[in-house]
Amino acid sequence: MINEDVLDNPVWFSLTETHYKNCMDYGNVKFYQTDYTPFGAFVKYEDTAQAIEKHSKLIKDFFIVGNKPKMPPTLNPPIKYVGLQMILYNKIDYPITENIIELDDSHYEDLIRLIKLAYPEYFKAKTNTLGRYYGIYKNKRLVAITGERMQTKNFTEISAVITHPDHSGNGYAKQLITHTSKNIFEKNKTPFLHVDETNLGPINLYKKLGFITRRKLKFWKISRD
Repeated sequence: MINEDVLDNPVWFSLTETHYKNCMDYGNVKFYQTDYTPFGAFVKYEDTAQAIEKHSKLIKDFFIVGNKPKMPPTLNPPIKYVGLQMILYNKIDYPITENIIELDDSHYEDLIRLIKLAYPEYFKAKTNTLGRYYGIYKNKRLVAITGERMQTKNFTEISAVITHPDHSGNGYAKQLITHTSKNIFEKNKTPFLHVDETNLGPINLYKKLGFITRRKLKFWKISRD
């Protein structure tokens, strides 16, 4: 049985196990380099204020994922968001009828254009290099995507599940998640994801596909005035 404890602090273990080359290391506090993701994590509360102070000089808005950090007096209190961490133990049985392609550099502008419709705050210039991204094109237009973001030795996060509003209701997200999770399983890893606890539509979709809520996880947004 694979130890799931690393998922209690997924950013930390992604940066120490797989994405260490993308890490800004403040000792007991670590952040992704600012052009990859706005996420950081810690293992020692007492060290967070100094690290956050330094990191705030590099990026205006960012997040500590996990426990509430100690804040420097120069910054405002963090804003709390609560996400559900969901995990998939079995392959999804859902038919794939669309042509799903793996996105590369030639698709980058199309990818960014679609990302801007959904959550540009979380997606940075090099986020797509952290894993594999997949998409569905219709009439030469990228209309749906799914990708991989945080990764540990045994787990890979599914992220950027986005369908253009003009193409919703066609099952594209289900097919892309099925495809992406299958490829994760083929690497002998377990898929997981994060979703805002108030985002009931996607939560119900993930449950129908077989994802199980593992725990709630806090995201602390830190902003520099």
